[in-house]
Amino acid sequence: MSEPEFSARGVRIARWPRSLTRAGEVRIEDGRLALLTSYGSEIDSAPVTAVRAGRPWFAKPDEAVATVNGTRYRLTLDKGGATGDEGRGASEESGRFLAALKRAAGRR
Repeated sequence: MSEPEFSARGVRIARWPRSLTRAGEVRIEDGRLALLTSYGSEIDSAPVTAVRAGRPWFAKPDEAVATVNGTRYRLTLDKGGATGDEGRGASEESGRFLAALKRAAGRR
């Protein structure tokens, strides 16, 4: 298995109006985005080319919104949750997620 292009743990994944997990994982690997629970079970996944993501004006700096298979998820990326990047700020982490998603989809 290859190294993931992006992986963040400790992510709160919510589908309005309820939270699905408070310590999940967001992973971009082999051209797919996967949302996982804290136990590693898959919540949802799709090819990165079919995922829409961004940071709406009303979102907090550590939040991003992703639409996967027609379902909208709110992702709260904790500043200490990314692998190997404990010193990063929360807004940097959500920006890093969005940049990795664009890179994996081949968009600039």
